[in-house]
Amino acid sequence: MQEDEDLAISPQNQLPVVVARKNLFETLRDRLPHGALHILGALASVGLFALAAYILANVLSTIRFADVVEAMKGTSSAQIFAALFFTALSYLALTGYDVAALWQIKCRAPYRVMALASFASYAIAFNLGFPVITGAAVRYWIYQRIQMTALQVANVTVITGVTFWLGMTTVIGFTLVKAAEPLAALDHLPVALHMAVGILVLAGVAGYCAFVALEPRRIRLRGHVLELPGPGATIAQLVVGAADLCAAAAALYVLLPTGVDLNFVAFLAIYVFACVLGVVSHAPGGIGVFEATMLNALPGASQGSVLAALLMFRVLYYFVPFVVALAVLGADEGRRRWGALREAVARIIEDRTP
Repeated sequence: MQEDEDLAISPQNQLPVVVARKNLFETLRDRLPHGALHILGALASVGLFALAAYILANVLSTIRFADVVEAMKGTSSAQIFAALFFTALSYLALTGYDVAALWQIKCRAPYRVMALASFASYAIAFNLGFPVITGAAVRYWIYQRIQMTALQVANVTVITGVTFWLGMTTVIGFTLVKAAEPLAALDHLPVALHMAVGILVLAGVAGYCAFVALEPRRIRLRGHVLELPGPGATIAQLVVGAADLCAAAAALYVLLPTGVDLNFVAFLAIYVFACVLGVVSHAPGGIGVFEATMLNALPGASQGSVLAALLMFRVLYYFVPFVVALAVLGADEGRRRWGALREAVARIIEDRTP
């Protein structure tokens, strides 16, 4: 079947691929009505968002607005500047997503173009949601200036997604092992269970790295063959993805009230888990789902002060870069149009000069 061929992985550099044996998931997919899995996925996302909204509403009903305002006023300028610093580091690391992706597809571009495409696409997608659509659209608008095709931009979008999940998986495995005891105190699960799951996750990441390191790997998706990043690019993806998540988590960590009794590694595990739930919910920036998870997971401080930190983080990490991205895109487009106008006027004057 063509669907099976689209999922086949080839160890060689030739177009023919080895058809993978059907697994349980594929068998179930074939027996379900067409589009049923997409509908089930959408329903699961809506259900998760509704559950988070219900939990968040219950939490908010116990918080006084005056307490939140007071906590926000109590945030020092040093905390705000530190959050902005880590936000800048996170978005700087995000530019590495596009650098690694263009390296993989063997496409050359000035760093300023890659940085603009990465920063603008993520800053806009984080706020508007549907990152595969919005992020790809912004990237295509920018990369077409250097004659990149829509297919190349689609490949960049796929590879940056792989980078995100590699970094996310690595951080999850590391934090489950490193912060097993404080996490066990929060969720009341055995320390050994946290460590076992973390080791399994890290083993899976190591297995993937070995898989792509042994020989070139290609996947066939809907008739298009895409080569998976090799060992060097995969290590770069791991580093960039983990750096982005750690910097983003630090931007929130420095805004937390002093009553939160949790070290950074354990906090990082909670942050990543909340991000995963936010991504699965498909809510823009995980809004609602992310806040509900953090409010219920962070110990020690009043929920009003934690909510104040989350709101400030939402402004500093999401809204401020969104405004800056729109301004930068507008200025860049204006500069390009002005340059084109000057060239057109210069050609007209040159043509009329005897």
